[in-house]
Amino acid sequence: MQYGFLIDHDRCIGCHACTVACKAENDVPVGSFRTWVKYIEKGSFPETRRHFAVLRCNHCTDAPCVSICPVNALEKRPDGIVDLDRDACIGCRACMQACPYDALYLNEDRGAVEKCHYCAHRVEKGLEPACVVVCPEQAIVAGDVHDPESRISLTIANNPVQRRREEQGTGPNVFYKGTDATALQPGAAHRPDSYIWSDRPPHKPEKWPIELALVHKATVVLDAGHKVEWGWHVAAYLVTKGIAAGVAMLAPFVGTLNITGTGAAYLPEVIALLFMIITSWLLVDDLAKPTTFYRLLTRPNWNSWLVKGGVILWLFGASLTATIVMRALGQHAIADGLRWVNAVLGIGVAGYTALLFYQCKGRDLWESKWLGPHLLVQAVLCGSAVLVTFTDPHGEILLIIATSAIVHGALALIERYGPHATTNAKQAAAFLGSIRIGPLHAFRESLLIGVVLTVIITFTLPEFAIVPTLLGLYLYEHAFVRAGQLPPLS
Repeated sequence: MQYGFLIDHDRCIGCHACTVACKAENDVPVGSFRTWVKYIEKGSFPETRRHFAVLRCNHCTDAPCVSICPVNALEKRPDGIVDLDRDACIGCRACMQACPYDALYLNEDRGAVEKCHYCAHRVEKGLEPACVVVCPEQAIVAGDVHDPESRISLTIANNPVQRRREEQGTGPNVFYKGTDATALQPGAAHRPDSYIWSDRPPHKPEKWPIELALVHKATVVLDAGHKVEWGWHVAAYLVTKGIAAGVAMLAPFVGTLNITGTGAAYLPEVIALLFMIITSWLLVDDLAKPTTFYRLLTRPNWNSWLVKGGVILWLFGASLTATIVMRALGQHAIADGLRWVNAVLGIGVAGYTALLFYQCKGRDLWESKWLGPHLLVQAVLCGSAVLVTFTDPHGEILLIIATSAIVHGALALIERYGPHATTNAKQAAAFLGSIRIGPLHAFRESLLIGVVLTVIITFTLPEFAIVPTLLGLYLYEHAFVRAGQLPPLS
């Protein structure tokens, strides 16, 4: 059984009755939507026409929001409805990154994510969803798409229909009849600064850097706004996690790298543990309900890389602590052996985010095949830059810093200018060049500071190489994290 919707745009008049009914039935806060109507206009006056698209959760057959939720707050019910327990939600917003349809929003009063749940409370009583009942044109058909005799199945079988973003492989269960294809393709129509009744929501002020796959003389004149949910916490987390992982990955080679002195015995583990603590704080502080982080332990979803990554981080922290304890007890052979364990775990710490980002089906840029190797290179760059203060400035570690900085720069340029498989990824890559932090162009300055300046200072004032390295890397992570969230999904 699979409940779904069919939206008949041969009937739809764009009246927003479904939006209003949904808000009233489910107490949806002002500025948020579980269903909304997008308007596009095609042509030039006087030969112009307005097209509608009613957008909402697609109750996907393979719902990425369910897979990524770390605390099982989302579930795929036996009847096919993707439901949400907002009391269980911890507000990590990973589901919002995983959804290719912008169907979820954060209720900031509750600190929990919400979405269309097919009016499950009505369906369980034999009633239809509120939007279906209120539609004056009977343009919304609800029912079991697996039942060949249902009205929705018969309509789908006897008419050409479309679905949104099928390339994501989610199996969406909202079907569109008579809809202009441009209205269903995110970013296909030009988006002006203002809509017919208001300015565009201010959440994404960046201008479109280039026109990608735009349909000639097609303009979005009304749409819902969607915020950028992951910001500086996630960018900083990528840097601090990279430092911890990189230092641990280099620790077994301290002798080769000419790291000497009494502090060398403890230095890598102490640095790694310190930045592990900072990383953990960043992750918890970024939750909408930070006091509920313990639910990662009490109700974990083992399909989520947020949970798997948490386990890797916990094992890494435990192994670092054990290394320090063994060293303090004079068990240097055991401590040296644990450094190899830490190095392996460090690779996992650096790289698991690539698998987490791959679960974010709404952010195609983050699903890049280069992301895993790039994160490992960044970790080596961070770790070596932190350790260089305690080394012989003519040692091999200088070559490691310079080489990893250059490789990082090359991979960053591939992400920016290389080929991308989807329109969403192309749009996000183009946005990389338009993101600012104050007066700085984040991507451009990340290369000038984090690559060019890092290499120069590494061979002139190596004890200060940490400054341009970490600053440049943060600028890049900020641009990468934000750019992935800028292309429209509706």
